[in-house]
Amino acid sequence: MELDEIKKLIDLLKETDITEFQIEREDTKLKIKREKYLSSFEAISSAKKHEVAAPTESKAEAAGESKIVTITSPIVGIFHRTPSPESPPFVEIGSVVRKGQVLCIVEAMKLMNEIESDTEGVISKILVENGQPVEYGEPLFLIEPM
Repeated sequence: MELDEIKKLIDLLKETDITEFQIEREDTKLKIKREKYLSSFEAISSAKKHEVAAPTESKAEAAGESKIVTITSPIVGIFHRTPSPESPPFVEIGSVVRKGQVLCIVEAMKLMNEIESDTEGVISKILVENGQPVEYGEPLFLIEPM
């Protein structure tokens, strides 16, 4: 299979919703996989990120000596505050957390990824609603260190 053929296939796939394509010819096997996560929610998440960023910075500056720690999402997925629908949330505003404590779950491709605190402190703000899609690097929690 030649490079021109591969480029044409890639261009064709860009115009469709197909996320995975595989073709085999004689001794050549080509697999093209495109990861596409929640593209319809990108504008919403980006807008919220900008709304949240300004108050966070001004609050940290106003506090002066108290530095707010922001816990961000390490992956793209769906934010869950509870381990199961009938369970209580992992943390609430005002909860004291220790380093390594689970704060939430981000579900990505049916895998439940526990997000842990990287500092000890008090949860001062929860920035995401339960069941909301989140992006890589999106702020989830603000923690006032102890």
